[in-house]
Amino acid sequence: MVEAKLRVKYWFRRLLASDPGRKRLSQAGKATISLISSVFTTIFLMNMFGHSPLLPAVVSGMAGMMGIMVVMDDTRRKKQVTTGLLAISASSGITLGSLLSFNAVLVAILMIIIIFSSFYFSQYGSRYFSLGMIAFFTTYLSSFLKLPPAQFPWFYLAVVIGISYAFFYNFYLFKDSAQLLRRSIQSFHRQANLTFEMMIEIIEEPDMTEAKKRKAEYNVKKLRQYASNVSTDINEEDVRKLWQGLKPSQLRLYIFDTAMFVMTLSDSLKRLKEDGALEMDELRSLLVRVIHSLKQAKILDTGSEDENLKEARNVVLALRSLIDDLFEERTGPPEGWLYLVRRIEAIASHVTEGAQKVRNDIADNSSEEVIEETEKEEDTGTKEMKPTTKKAIQSMIAGTIAIIAGYLISPIQPYWIVLTAFIVLLGTETVGRTYLKGLERSVGTVIGAVIGFLLANLVSGHIVLIIALLFSVVFFAFYLLTVSYTLMSVFITMLIAFMYDLLLGGISYQLLGARVLDTIIGAAIALAVSAFILPSRTMDKITEVFTGYLENLETYVTSYVKGFRTPVQVKNLANTAFDMDDKIQAMEDEAKPILQGPGARKYSRLPRLITVFTAINYYAKHLVASSYQKNFQYPEELCRTFEEMERKLSYNMELVQTLIETNKIAGEFYDLKQEREEIERHAPNHNENQGDLVHHLYYVWKINQALMLMGDVLGANEGNQEMKPRTD
Repeated sequence: MVEAKLRVKYWFRRLLASDPGRKRLSQAGKATISLISSVFTTIFLMNMFGHSPLLPAVVSGMAGMMGIMVVMDDTRRKKQVTTGLLAISASSGITLGSLLSFNAVLVAILMIIIIFSSFYFSQYGSRYFSLGMIAFFTTYLSSFLKLPPAQFPWFYLAVVIGISYAFFYNFYLFKDSAQLLRRSIQSFHRQANLTFEMMIEIIEEPDMTEAKKRKAEYNVKKLRQYASNVSTDINEEDVRKLWQGLKPSQLRLYIFDTAMFVMTLSDSLKRLKEDGALEMDELRSLLVRVIHSLKQAKILDTGSEDENLKEARNVVLALRSLIDDLFEERTGPPEGWLYLVRRIEAIASHVTEGAQKVRNDIADNSSEEVIEETEKEEDTGTKEMKPTTKKAIQSMIAGTIAIIAGYLISPIQPYWIVLTAFIVLLGTETVGRTYLKGLERSVGTVIGAVIGFLLANLVSGHIVLIIALLFSVVFFAFYLLTVSYTLMSVFITMLIAFMYDLLLGGISYQLLGARVLDTIIGAAIALAVSAFILPSRTMDKITEVFTGYLENLETYVTSYVKGFRTPVQVKNLANTAFDMDDKIQAMEDEAKPILQGPGARKYSRLPRLITVFTAINYYAKHLVASSYQKNFQYPEELCRTFEEMERKLSYNMELVQTLIETNKIAGEFYDLKQEREEIERHAPNHNENQGDLVHHLYYVWKINQALMLMGDVLGANEGNQEMKPRTD
């Protein structure tokens, strides 16, 4: 019974933390409420003035929903302007679509112009794409309805109602940005606390089962994802609103340190158990106390000093004292697990110190106001076609083909194929991503058509039930948008089935089947155009991500090694680590179409490459924990060794980058064996006043070994030329 309650409690907290900042819930909820409000307000007004309410209500609901979902500007002010302009764009679509509806060719030309402009002008800001999207949908709808000019004012009113509700919900009732950041931080803390509790259980239990290990690894992985999500939400304006005196860089570093502390704990506990270190009552007790006190600490709260944070600092000091005693008691070389505990103590110390600094700055508002530098796009001077221009040309050609196919296959509703091609091309830079999105949309449409057809027939004639289901599927479609595009497509197709039943008084198998066929054809057209017209090959994009990661890695690792000679800014390392995490995720996303598609055998090396990159990322993040250790002292002759390490590491990374880009061998790898031997020979023994060089360079050697392994994976040792590591 107790175990069942604990399981329910775990999954409840798991559910609360599963949507960091409740972003998906907020966005889907606002879109659905805006849709409902717009529809019922329009129905009320149309009935009051004696006009048929159904079609204006549909337009109003669409405007209210899109006013939430398609606005993607980077500041609140820009979002407000774009939301207002949506009303003009939607009204223009209604007007032009209706006036040109007498001539199918003119409507087709208008749609192609809108599609082309949406993609092309998006290079000047996301606003133009948002305006193009709503113009396309209103043009599509009004050309189908063939509205007379006398009805235009009522539809304009419907648009204004929808956009007004979207504006009200987005910027007044449910404020974005700062509150979203607060909720993101809360979700991060929930996940961290959930993982802390698991760490405590692992420490206290005599044996760590395989299931417990997998569960811990899963939760640590989720925490890293949350840390990455939260870091993207952090900006100066919102931080100033929520925590006056705190700098965005401080908050970002605190998030990174907390995630790294959990990651370090998870990786170390298994080894500590295997070596019997956790059989020491004092060590086990101190680890549990420091985890528990950090779990209970209220870092971002204002007010008096947090007793839990004070307790954490005291426990860390006690842990440090115990470790020093254990090192001094050793007559020979220290056991390996002692270094693991030292690593835990180092990052725990920095977490508590950083947390206290955060609390102090919030309390006294004494931090200097620092304007965070933002990256600006630089004109590289290259004449390569911009991705937005390329996508605009592709969409124009795909739209033309889709319109012709639409009139040949579905002359009554010829633009559904255009709509599908437009949506599939949206946000798909490479051929592989277009293929995957088209496949997911097609599969989701087929499943949604079957479910939607059955449900629509079951509830046909029950208007209230149909409307309730319609609003429900809208919510779930947007809630699952970033989780699974296939599931989103299922709910969108169900929505279409209910709309047909509502507007046409019934739905037939032939009608819904035609929409499924149109969707598959539209997706196929988008894929064909993406593959043959100015194609962006998937492997080219993956190569770009690989080389971008290596550039970040070179800065990261050489900065770390340089830190043994000069002070290193851990904040800069943490920021670079977040960028590297994003690129690892991008690798997995870009490679998914290849690994799940028919070409997987052709690129058999790709999974191994991604595995090696993931391992390197794992090793690299551990370097941050070592960066907190100061007082490295060593003979002067090692200064030259560190300089050589920086040079050779940079050379090896550039060698891998060249091998990835050109598939040609440009040199031989340095194995750093000589540097490692020199450091191990000259490094001073560990004591409480200076760090252990051998230990803190361990993951540098691992990274270099992984780079050499990557050379093997890429075929550096294949062929007639056998490439041996350089030791000079």
